[in-house]
Amino acid sequence: MTNILRIATRKSALAMWQANHVQALLREAHAGIEIELVPIVTQGDRILDRPLAEIGGKGLFLKELEHAMLNDEADLAVHSMKDVPAEMEEGLVLDAVLPRANPFDALVSRDKRLLADLPAGSIIGTSSLRRRSQLLALRPDLEVEDLRGNVDTRLRKLDEGQYDAIILACAGLQRLGLGERITETLQQPGWLPASTQGIIGLQCRRDDARTRSLIEPLADTDTMVVASAERAVAQVLEATCQVPLAVHAVLESGTVKLKSVVSTPDGKESIHAEGQASATDAVALGEQVAADLLKNGAGKIIASL
Repeated sequence: MTNILRIATRKSALAMWQANHVQALLREAHAGIEIELVPIVTQGDRILDRPLAEIGGKGLFLKELEHAMLNDEADLAVHSMKDVPAEMEEGLVLDAVLPRANPFDALVSRDKRLLADLPAGSIIGTSSLRRRSQLLALRPDLEVEDLRGNVDTRLRKLDEGQYDAIILACAGLQRLGLGERITETLQQPGWLPASTQGIIGLQCRRDDARTRSLIEPLADTDTMVVASAERAVAQVLEATCQVPLAVHAVLESGTVKLKSVVSTPDGKESIHAEGQASATDAVALGEQVAADLLKNGAGKIIASL
C-alpha cells in the first residue's frame, strides 16, 4: 500500500493555507508520511459575477473536491466548515475538525471607521445574505452591494475605492497574516456568525479506514461538539446561502450554549432563539433551537426567500 496521502483543496490562498496547515499537522503526527496536495478549481471559484444565493449556494465550493475523493483521485478534502452543506455526498464522512479559530465577522473599512461611525449612504460589500441582514438591522441607512472573489480580490476592490467597507471572516484574515486589516470585530449582542465559521473540517470516504485513522489525532472533540450543535440548526431549517441564518455555540464546563437568528434580507424582521444543554445533547439542542425558530415565525421568512 502506498504511503502517499492525497489532499484535495481549492486553489485560493486561504484554501491552500488550510491544506498546508493540515499537511503540517499530519506530518507531525505521522513520521515519514508522504502527502500530495491536489488543487482543484470549483464552480464557486469560477462563477464570480453573480451572488452565491443566486447560483446555488455554498455547496458549489466543495462538489468537485467530493467527486475527486469518490473517484479515487484524492483521499482527503480540507474544507472551511461553513462551506459544507448539512447533507453531504453519499459515501463521505466528516470525521474530524480542527480547533476553532476566531468565529466572528470583521468589518474592514477604508478609513478605519467603526460600523457605528460610517456615514449614511456608505457602500458596504458582502456576498452573504446573513451579513447583509444583520448589517441593515443595525444600519439601515447604509448601501449594501454584492462582493465576490477571494480575500485578496475583495481587499483590492476595497482599496481601489469600490466600497467604503467590506465584511470578511476574522479567521480568514488572521490565517493569511492580514489581521491588521480588521477595523472592528462584529459580535454579540448585535451580530452572530455563520454556522461553523472559523472551523476547518476534514472529509474522506466512509470506507477509507486508513485515511480515517490518519486524521484521528487531529480531531478536536470540543470543536466537534459546537459544530454539531450549529449544523443541526442549519439542517433542520434546510439552510443554504439563500437563508439569512446566523448561529453560534460555545462549550463551557460541559454545557453547550447556543444562540441563533433568522432575519429577512432587509434586516427589518428577525426571529431569535437560544438554549443550552450538556455536550452529549449538542445535536438535540440545535434541533430544539431550530424548532423554536420555526415556531416563532422563521418558517415564514424562509418560505418568502
